[in-house]
Amino acid sequence: MSASAAAQAAPPALTEPDKLVRDGRVVQVSVPALVPPVPHGSLADIPYGNAAEAPADPVLSRKDDQGHWRDITAAAFRDEVQAVAKGLVAAGLRPGDRFAIMARTTYEWTLLDFAAWAAGLITVPIYPTSSASQAAWILADSGAAACAVETVEQSRLITGIRPQLPRLEHLWQIDAGAVGQLFATGREIADDEILARRSMLGPDTVATLIYTSGTTGRPKGCVITHANFFAEVDNAIELLHPVFRARSAEPAATLLFLPLSHVFGRMVAIGCLRARVRLGHAPSIATDDLLADLAGFRPTFLLAIPYVLEKVFNTGRATAEKMGRAASFDRAARIARAYGEALAEGRSPSLKLRAAHRLYDPLVYRRIRAALGGMVRYVICGGSPLGHRLAAFYAGAGIEIFEGYGLTETTAAATVTPPLAPRLGTVGWPLPGTAVRIAEDGEVLLSGGQVFSGYWNATVGAEPALRRGWLPTGDIGELDADGYLTITGRKKELIITAGGKNVAPAPLEARLCSHPLVGQCMVVGEGRSYVAALVTLDPEGLDHWQRMHRRTGTGGLDDPELLADIQRAVDDANSTVSRAESIRRFTVLPVQFTEDSGHLTPSMKLKRGAVTADFAKEIEALYA
Repeated sequence: MSASAAAQAAPPALTEPDKLVRDGRVVQVSVPALVPPVPHGSLADIPYGNAAEAPADPVLSRKDDQGHWRDITAAAFRDEVQAVAKGLVAAGLRPGDRFAIMARTTYEWTLLDFAAWAAGLITVPIYPTSSASQAAWILADSGAAACAVETVEQSRLITGIRPQLPRLEHLWQIDAGAVGQLFATGREIADDEILARRSMLGPDTVATLIYTSGTTGRPKGCVITHANFFAEVDNAIELLHPVFRARSAEPAATLLFLPLSHVFGRMVAIGCLRARVRLGHAPSIATDDLLADLAGFRPTFLLAIPYVLEKVFNTGRATAEKMGRAASFDRAARIARAYGEALAEGRSPSLKLRAAHRLYDPLVYRRIRAALGGMVRYVICGGSPLGHRLAAFYAGAGIEIFEGYGLTETTAAATVTPPLAPRLGTVGWPLPGTAVRIAEDGEVLLSGGQVFSGYWNATVGAEPALRRGWLPTGDIGELDADGYLTITGRKKELIITAGGKNVAPAPLEARLCSHPLVGQCMVVGEGRSYVAALVTLDPEGLDHWQRMHRRTGTGGLDDPELLADIQRAVDDANSTVSRAESIRRFTVLPVQFTEDSGHLTPSMKLKRGAVTADFAKEIEALYA
């Protein structure tokens, strides 16, 4: 049964994981696959299969020059994929050539992705914000023969490094008409040539090289096959039946605003085409632009990272505070969390709780849903831990959160919250077809059809990516008695204090960053007598705080009231850990951690080594 045919089927029965228990502790869980492996074909066939089965179904939407969303049918998308694929063939690109794409989240990104596959190519994403050195490394290491960029600035960036890239034969600029140029170039190519190229591809063919974020060194190219993507998206579609098969008269649809250069966004885009879920693209994540796109598109589910959900929550509270209703919002948030916790634990909310929930639904919860477009009922969340409180709040506000965990090496999710059986604070059970094991030292190991086979251009003698079929993730975690996984930190990021206490900084940092005033933070304390933190302020949060406290000017980082509020946020984070693990001192930095400053990767992960080096004096002062 194809994914589209299965769309009409009933939701699958929830299968509890098989568990391996050792010394009274669950050390391994696995869940059988919901669908068999794809025996032949590739992702390139998806547009053609959709057009053959349901040519008039809308599979994508694009915003026109007047700001209106226009649907694109399966047949129309297939025709555009075919035309662009012909242009790539006419340009002289050969099967197996690497084709890089450097652009924001746009329709053209997805079009070029599928067209490149139809032409037998391997796509290589590059973050649109990448520096010249980052782009040069990826293009050189992958041996890319062609590159499509979105803007003139990106075109100039690639042109400037082109002398370092002797294999790069073509450079196209999307907003200068690249798609139209490829249409024109490929007119003389026969349809049979594209069919022949597609027929050469199989599940084990390499689909893409996705480079890791490079938090600790050079980014590495993860070799992801068509079979890896099929194992990921087909099982996710079947498992997350409520998300991909709308239970109301409103067909399932999503607006994608996370980068397609990241495996998370890419997986959902492919999954939407696979399940024929209407997909839109939002290139700008500026608050006003994104809210306008959400209101116009009206998605039924979203793909998000915790930062976005924190922003929506904090913006809602800031609006209530401006109106003098902060206390009312806080009570509504407490009620939503209690309501969400009851639902997650399978309990029926009390009559009193249900009455309070009904009171606050039109006043608060409906406004939260409206900020996400008004139709959203589900959010797939990943990238970093969401946290118990925020997950419970959204569940209580009428938005079910499916939290997942995975890596680039696992083609996105390896675990996910199971429908109708959430456990707040965990990242769920293994995705069907996946197994999770906890090593002796607490490291999380993964196995499954979506797990890649290795890195591109791996050096001779390098440690293999897989150990006896298991992928070491570098993350530390634990499995509870029912097989739910909790991630507690990164193996390489564990801080060992002078007293010998192991401290995982990630949970503390995530809790602290959920505060409206905090932009980024980094916990320190390796070899020290206590744990401390570097904190940066969120510009919007600081601006709101200054207006509410009637402060003027741009200074004031030493304002006693401001520091007291941050101390309360630190105290809140400390409430989740033991005293030996708690943050004793902090300092507020007058700058932001950004990608441009070299302190964040393109996927917003901290480069701890760079931060430690650049703020060595500030760290020393914390221990003076």
